[in-house]
Amino acid sequence: MRSDRFFKRTLGILFFLTFISICFSTGYYTIQLLPLRLTDYVRYLATIMTSIAIMIFIGFLIQVIHHKKRVNIYLEIIDALRKIANGDYNVQLDFKMDKKNEMTDIINHFNHMAKQLKQMEEMRPEFISTVSHEIQSPLTSIVGFAQALQYNKLTIEERNHYLHIIETESRRLSKLSDNLLKLTSLESAHHPFERTDFRLDQQIRTIILACEPSWMEKELELDISLEKIRIFADQDLMSQVWPNLIHNSIKFTRHRGKITIRLQQIDDLASITISDNGIGISEADQFHIFERFYKADLARERSKSGSGLGLSIVKKIIEMHEGTISVKSELEKGTTFTILLPMYRYNKIV
Repeated sequence: MRSDRFFKRTLGILFFLTFISICFSTGYYTIQLLPLRLTDYVRYLATIMTSIAIMIFIGFLIQVIHHKKRVNIYLEIIDALRKIANGDYNVQLDFKMDKKNEMTDIINHFNHMAKQLKQMEEMRPEFISTVSHEIQSPLTSIVGFAQALQYNKLTIEERNHYLHIIETESRRLSKLSDNLLKLTSLESAHHPFERTDFRLDQQIRTIILACEPSWMEKELELDISLEKIRIFADQDLMSQVWPNLIHNSIKFTRHRGKITIRLQQIDDLASITISDNGIGISEADQFHIFERFYKADLARERSKSGSGLGLSIVKKIIEMHEGTISVKSELEKGTTFTILLPMYRYNKIV
């Protein structure tokens, strides 16, 4: 780094000296060509004045060209912003700059913004279509079975079955609405985010116990190892992460399967792994598993109660805490989610 800086500084000095030499040489030969009889002293002064005038003129030309180039860049940026304001996101600025400066940073950030807006615009119709489909499906079931209940010759068992379906679909709609509001709130700049110091192992253990009816019903084997770890994070937000991941493991693990939950400290990170030996996720699906409304085909077959928003919410919360979440899975062999969270100034307690 220092050698590069020294090299650039040396080149700059050499360029400056060369520029001065050229200007003075031009001034000298210009005075020599004039058909005037001058004393050596006057000729010397005239050479200096002419050389300085040439330097000022060249500097003025460079300034004018540079200013014109900047004005053109600003006009291009304003025109591009006008296009974006009118809904045209297919805009990219391409200026050839000699070196990196604040203008190149502005152009790069603008191009990145335009690209992100274009992607969001392309996703919007699909998002609206998916939301409409997710809402329409339970509504169709509710309307259909509500009409069926008007039939007087239904048995009590049939009537209770239809009522149970209506209740299930209503809960599904409610959960979808709640998750949409939650995800929208998380992505806004106004969502409350308050870090506190708390025991992560106690939080996870409490949630595992709250899920007991679910894993007891399927007679699942739980292998749990939680180190005593304190973390500085938003306790309320983190409490939304673990139920989602644990419920997914329970949902997609077959009867009498096994779920493993580990919490340990790795350097200054809290590492949480949640593994199961369930149906697994295909390699193609793993690339999209954290996208909104995305559901693997196997997940659709096993259960229609999910909204496809849970993992998106989990990923957003983890990213808000400057952590990472990854998935490793193989069909028919199980899935492992790994979360790494910075612990900041808190260390493991014994």
